[in-house]
Amino acid sequence: MPNWKSAVATSALFVYTFTLAPGALSQQPDKQEAAAAADRGKAAFSQSCGFCHGPDATGARGPDLVRSSLVAHDVKGDLIGPVVREGRPDKGMPPLPLTPEQIADVATFLHARAKEALESSGVPNTYPVEKLLTGNTDKGKAFFEGAGGCKNCHSPTGDLAGVAKKYPPIELQAHMLYPDDKEVPATVTLPTGEQVSGMLAHLDDFVVGLRVGDKTGWYRSFRRKDVKLEIKDPLTAHRELLPKLASADIHNLFAYINTLK
Repeated sequence: MPNWKSAVATSALFVYTFTLAPGALSQQPDKQEAAAAADRGKAAFSQSCGFCHGPDATGARGPDLVRSSLVAHDVKGDLIGPVVREGRPDKGMPPLPLTPEQIADVATFLHARAKEALESSGVPNTYPVEKLLTGNTDKGKAFFEGAGGCKNCHSPTGDLAGVAKKYPPIELQAHMLYPDDKEVPATVTLPTGEQVSGMLAHLDDFVVGLRVGDKTGWYRSFRRKDVKLEIKDPLTAHRELLPKLASADIHNLFAYINTLK
């Protein structure tokens, strides 16, 4: 999948729990930590994936991952991880023997590359709407209310009222396809039956961490095998829709959304 701007332009813990002082850990790693993870991820990617996807992830024998829709919809490796661990035998990609830590670093690297490509895009925000309006408004409305399931979470007279005035056309379609990441609520149930709810701050194959309270709240971490985890990702519907979207659906849906002024 192309970078979102060019896309819309061209086709449209151990067994214990611990706490830290408020503000000790934010949901996102600090810039220095993220840069270090991206550097480690670049090295792991180049060694294990670069032959097919290119050392900079822009594609070779395998597809361009910088502009991949899977990477665009990935959250902390939740989509990238299974592909790395299980491979895609039907497309000639074998499973890769990377550790959970290496997979997390590779995901950080790919997101950094995608962000870099996004920020360096030469497509202007004033891209003419006429080049984007190639779909059918009525079919887009039918998809919104039917097969797309959009009406289950959105309303043209509610959260989407006036949305076509809020964003330039190219940004509107970008937000439609790749909505901004939202905080992910999660609940951990302990063996005792006690439940701890908060925002997901960390998740890998072994550990889940929650931020309890507001953005400066306490951080609590649990060993995954000892707890039951329930995640309520507000973008689940978008991720489930991703493999079902055809090019015509995108164009038609945008044509309808652009009428909401």
